[in-house]
Amino acid sequence: MQPARRVAFDVIHAVSTSDAYANLLLPHRLAEAKLSPADAGLATELTYGTLRRRGYYDRVIAHAAKRPVTEIDDAILDVLRLGAHQLLSMRVAGHAAVNESVELARSAGSRSAAGFTNGVLRTISRTEPAEWERILLGEVTNDTDRLAVSTAHPSWVVRAIRQALDLQDRGDELEDALAADNLAPQVNLIALPGLADRPEDAEPNRFSPYGFRNPGGDPVQLVGTGGGRLRVQDEGSQLAALALTRAVPVRPGERWLDLCAGPGGKAALLAAEALAGEARLDANELVPARARLVERALAGVPLEVSVSTADGTKLAAEHPATYDRILLDAPCTGLGALRRRPEARWRKTPKDVSELTRLQGSLLDAAITALAPGGIVAYVTCSPHVGETALIVESALRAHPGMERLDTSAVLDQVTTEPLDAAAPGGAVQLWPHRQGTDAMYIALLRKPAESAEPAVDR
Repeated sequence: MQPARRVAFDVIHAVSTSDAYANLLLPHRLAEAKLSPADAGLATELTYGTLRRRGYYDRVIAHAAKRPVTEIDDAILDVLRLGAHQLLSMRVAGHAAVNESVELARSAGSRSAAGFTNGVLRTISRTEPAEWERILLGEVTNDTDRLAVSTAHPSWVVRAIRQALDLQDRGDELEDALAADNLAPQVNLIALPGLADRPEDAEPNRFSPYGFRNPGGDPVQLVGTGGGRLRVQDEGSQLAALALTRAVPVRPGERWLDLCAGPGGKAALLAAEALAGEARLDANELVPARARLVERALAGVPLEVSVSTADGTKLAAEHPATYDRILLDAPCTGLGALRRRPEARWRKTPKDVSELTRLQGSLLDAAITALAPGGIVAYVTCSPHVGETALIVESALRAHPGMERLDTSAVLDQVTTEPLDAAAPGGAVQLWPHRQGTDAMYIALLRKPAESAEPAVDR
């Protein structure tokens, strides 16, 4: 059995059965397997490609197996998904894809499972990919489901992205936005301002003054030689932190808070900015393992930062009127990073949105309470879902009279190397992979009045 396929299967199966994250697990499995660069590239394509189009392949498998995928053993279903990806989306010889999958099924299941796998994949291979798409599209009855099938997204995600685009009067870009989710993102990095410079041969980012694309070679090696001051970070994440630090000039002695700091990328950029402006920074992350990642991320910045592991909804409320700037990068569905975490589209459900919005609202309430008069909070999500973005901000403004929206787009236009063209209703910014080449980050800046406003009202 080819090692690349074994690595891919192991990661895919861990994602399916153990809620693992492919972007975290795959690098470890590649290192353990000591694959050649070519095999590592194959394992990466097999893993991400299969996860990205999993729902589409499940429809094909159900047709070929003549049974719902819920009736197929989990391990064998993952073997079939991996085989379907090779047959329908890669230039892999049909016999190789089938034979390797049968060997995987035999090791993961039984002799009968191997026979079942052989039969299903041979059935799939007898129909051309374009014909499979025609068959599946013939079963849909509306445009949303058509796009769900053709772009391998759940229908509810298609509706959510359409709604977010409509708010920016960009509804005609829906297919481009969905297609962008299926493209592998380039590795993006940052040279922390005041602490490191971009490599001379690096390609500067389009918008971030400190970001760049990998100039070649292994980005892990580049980061390792940078002393923690060269970091992998999406350009959108950089802009989210810079929106807060550059909203108004920094006064020496300001106190800042990164409320949900894990895994620490934005905290490192905040720390570099705080160091330059003579501000103080606190960081909080509820999960201890992620808090340790924050500490590791901050190690390259010569600034003493307190890292706590408190419940953010309580920590901020216990420090009323304390912080001049707060970054709230709220826990979210991650629908804005489907290029990097393709399994999220199949793992999340509308129920997750409703549960997360309660947490997001509570965190923003607490952050506003913790703001000093005149202080600014940046509400950020890596999701364009309106329920996690504009509606959370609107609810907070109703609950906290006197809070002022800042023009986040205008702030960032003073920071970026070219205009973003990403203005969203209410003075917010909504980035998109298909427009800005970033994750679909939502950024909204809110400022507390300099004088006390009327007390917050209950939601």
